[in-house]
Amino acid sequence: MLEMSKSVSLLLMLCASRAERVASAPICAHGYPECQTISLADLFNRVIQHSARLHRLSSDLYSDFEQYLIPSKNEIGTRKCHTSYIVTPNGKEHAQKLAGEELTEVILKLLMAWGEPLAQFHQSMTQQQDYNIYSSNKAMEMSDMVHELKNGVQKVAEKMQLLGILSTFLNGEDSLHSLDAESSSVFSVDHLNLLHCFRRDSDKIWSYLKILKCRILPESGC
Repeated sequence: MLEMSKSVSLLLMLCASRAERVASAPICAHGYPECQTISLADLFNRVIQHSARLHRLSSDLYSDFEQYLIPSKNEIGTRKCHTSYIVTPNGKEHAQKLAGEELTEVILKLLMAWGEPLAQFHQSMTQQQDYNIYSSNKAMEMSDMVHELKNGVQKVAEKMQLLGILSTFLNGEDSLHSLDAESSSVFSVDHLNLLHCFRRDSDKIWSYLKILKCRILPESGC
């Protein structure tokens, strides 16, 4: 009886160990043995949900800053975002007409353009006493989420390419070289303006991802 109990305990330990490895396995588009293989629909759902959380977070942080920094009407009228040089669809109808490759590229360009500015934004907040630790944590979370979302969208693009849905796609990096000068100036922009721009762009990214999913997977009930 004791031997049977030991055997059962060992079996449970092995099963738990295997489950832990599976749960921690990375998600890959190509389905390698060491990766979890998930469907394109699930990949889309994950990035869309992540994008929705990111947009809510950017809106919350913008609201937090508005309580401290109330912009004048002149400042609102002259706002300029460093990503304005990225050509984006003019409205939902225009976005729906873009090819999948083009829309994917626009999404990745926007995400990559925000990586460094948000990291610098968080760093500057930690060096100032004017903002509470709660807002600083939000800024750090927002910066991390942009990086995670970029990686997720790249996995979606790889999966679509693997399935033959996309003929090719650009990761956006080459197109960002022309934005370097503009991006470097974002650090001198006030925090409220930066958050205003990111809230706008995070909403675009969320919308574009939903449109892309409906284009690629119309059976998903769009």
